[in-house]
Amino acid sequence: MTTKLPYSKIIFGLKVHQLREALNLSFVELATLTGMSISYLNEIEKGKKFPKQDKIVFLAKALNTTPENLENAELPKNLQPLDELLRSNFLNELPLDLFGIELSKVIDMIASAPSRVGAFIYTLVELSRNYALGEQNFYFAALRSYLELNNNYFEDLETAAAQFIKDNYIPTNTGIPEITLENLLKEKFGYKIIPKGLDEFPALKNIRAVFIKSKHRLLLNSRLTNSQRAFQFGKELGFNVLKLKERAYTASLLKVNNFDEVLNHFKAGYFSAALLMPRETFCGDIQAFLNIETWDKGDAIEKLIGKYNATPEMLFQRMTNVLPKFFGLEKLFFLRILFNPSHNKFEIDKDLHLSRKHHPQVSTLSEQNCHRWISVDILKNLDINNTLRFGIQRSIYYKTGEEYLCFSVAKFSGERAASVTIGILLDEVAKEKIKFLKDISIPTRIVSNTCERCDILDCLERQAPPRIVRRREQRREINEALDKILGR
Repeated sequence: MTTKLPYSKIIFGLKVHQLREALNLSFVELATLTGMSISYLNEIEKGKKFPKQDKIVFLAKALNTTPENLENAELPKNLQPLDELLRSNFLNELPLDLFGIELSKVIDMIASAPSRVGAFIYTLVELSRNYALGEQNFYFAALRSYLELNNNYFEDLETAAAQFIKDNYIPTNTGIPEITLENLLKEKFGYKIIPKGLDEFPALKNIRAVFIKSKHRLLLNSRLTNSQRAFQFGKELGFNVLKLKERAYTASLLKVNNFDEVLNHFKAGYFSAALLMPRETFCGDIQAFLNIETWDKGDAIEKLIGKYNATPEMLFQRMTNVLPKFFGLEKLFFLRILFNPSHNKFEIDKDLHLSRKHHPQVSTLSEQNCHRWISVDILKNLDINNTLRFGIQRSIYYKTGEEYLCFSVAKFSGERAASVTIGILLDEVAKEKIKFLKDISIPTRIVSNTCERCDILDCLERQAPPRIVRRREQRREINEALDKILGR
């Protein structure tokens, strides 16, 4: 077996572990027989170390096997379910360190019950294939879970942005002009900015920017708004200030090579948002927003968008950073919904759930999302002249009675429209913090998740039959009939 294979250490370690267990040898006894330290043997079994040839000979003798058997890539019969899993490099691609999980712990779990654990993991891989979830989907899902685990707040990135602001004497009481960020990129990091750099490539009309590393050139799409350019400049500053080497060179990730690219693009984007909307000033503005006595039809949100030269999405994403950490509003979700008028199709393409899973959620099964949510409703009859539209709703989830305050902003962008929404679960903390909740003009609606799973049968907004509900009902009737026949 060659050590060049990414999974060779894992296979070797599993074999040593199983042979040692079969001989009922302790680490102390194996250390005595081989002349190796207990810690070194432990690292071998955990897949961290691959011993040199002379040590393999000692190990083989102590374990009553041959060096060839230890080194070859053939797995014992009870490890066969892991073969394809290991060859796919799946374990090495898992960003386990982000979640505080050591690969060695996973190896220990596999070694203790290889057939069952291997079959379980293989089942997960097969499910992802059946639902067309490739590596890119997996990476983004892993990132989203990481954000949710940390309540979407990262002190190191906040500190880096605050220090950069201080070092460069950037005022924090208002939005940063894009020209300031552009000049910082040029002066500090030698960038050359090409304002219309992508215009001669029609195929790239939906790409915001491309960075050419060898020339330190940033090619921009001329259709970018001021706020989009500012965010892009801030993101490039983030890559440099944070010294993030592994990156894609398009503004959005079109093709993902590894998880580090996904994580680094998130970090650079977070840095940009923290730069454009500095924490202390922004928290003060959010406190003022939460303290308004009556809903002002979105005027306060519109003023924040203007103050920080931000897009609605940038503003709402930034709110998800600070609401849990500084205001105790931890039970919330963020959604972005795209709407193509020509196809009358709504699609949730971004979601983030903090503290727990909320409603609604992305459906990978092409189900119809409930049209009663403000995030969908606000996109109907939207003004095509790029005018922002604001909406608010108290949404009571049909199945549980849980209530959310949802506020949304929508506008057209090119040929399609998009809405962004923050939903806050109305627990006791939220009811205390959000003063305008008492405004009786805020509409209340009963909502569900998807039409296919909704048993509000008289719903006027229904877009698809409740086939999942009917299937569930049919199973219940079958079970009742069987119970009757069998006398249960």
